[in-house]
Amino acid sequence: MYWLYPIDCISGASKYIPDESVDLIITDPPYAIDADQLHRHYNRNEQFVIDGYAEIQPEFYRQFSEIWIRQAERVLRPGGSIYIISGYTNLSDILLGLQKTSLIPLNHIIWKYNFGVYTTKKFVTSHYHILYYYKPGARPIFHTYARYGATEKDENGRSLNYNDREDVWIINRAYKPGQIKNKNELPGDLLIKMMQYSSNRGDVVADFFLGGFSTAEAAIGLKRKIIGFEINPASFNHHIIRIRQLTPGFLLDKVRTGTDRRPARQRQRWTDEELNRLKKRFQELYGDTGRKIQTIELLQKEFNRGYFAILNQVNRFLLKLVRIIRDHRLST
Repeated sequence: MYWLYPIDCISGASKYIPDESVDLIITDPPYAIDADQLHRHYNRNEQFVIDGYAEIQPEFYRQFSEIWIRQAERVLRPGGSIYIISGYTNLSDILLGLQKTSLIPLNHIIWKYNFGVYTTKKFVTSHYHILYYYKPGARPIFHTYARYGATEKDENGRSLNYNDREDVWIINRAYKPGQIKNKNELPGDLLIKMMQYSSNRGDVVADFFLGGFSTAEAAIGLKRKIIGFEINPASFNHHIIRIRQLTPGFLLDKVRTGTDRRPARQRQRWTDEELNRLKKRFQELYGDTGRKIQTIELLQKEFNRGYFAILNQVNRFLLKLVRIIRDHRLST
């Protein structure tokens, strides 16, 4: 289900989105950097790029940002999240707009991408900022194991889940030679990741600046509802044709999902009996393996708890043991 309108987001949100009716906002506002001239930096053939990119003049950018961010705050339900993708040139204006709302920061994510802007007199720019906030009043949705299970490892034995949840994301931009496209389209992998972690099937996702309609496509593919706005009629008329042809849920069997879920006893209070048993089992297993990490991984499965929950308790045991040894040496 989708509601997409060829109108600016401020007028559109005021007219079409009720208060506290949106679960997640993902949006990529204009950057006020003469984006209609980006091809000069990327050495890109503009033959396949849709005309009519709507840019904001720098002198009006702060006021513009404050207005649309207030609308975003209004339409988000309590506990709803927002991801704002921004360059660094006018990032301060976005941050100031957020500071004037009740929205609470969760992460400042760095998105590292390919095809950086080539320069010779300074470092090559190859990242964007993603500001991840939520509206107070309820706990925000965050599916820790949406993409990787708690025990999944890479070839070097490192946690895939931990790596995927770090706040530096390396996701390539889409490369579309010879295809009609917008000036600056977000890759589907980026949008899918946000939606998997921060929404559920059937949730309402909003995009205030649809651009290439990538957010709409990802939302429909993951069986989310989408509402959004695009002021450029050429872009809207081109991309709405593709959206109408999509089958809801077409991405569900293609995206990465965790092979296991969070441990059954995660966040539950440790009992004295459990702690005594954990201490005994750690001593037994460590005596067999001689490796702390491997021992903790075995204990995860046995006690149905997360890696760090086990590690913290083990470290407490070891710290007590060190103190006992130290005190014994001092007394003798």
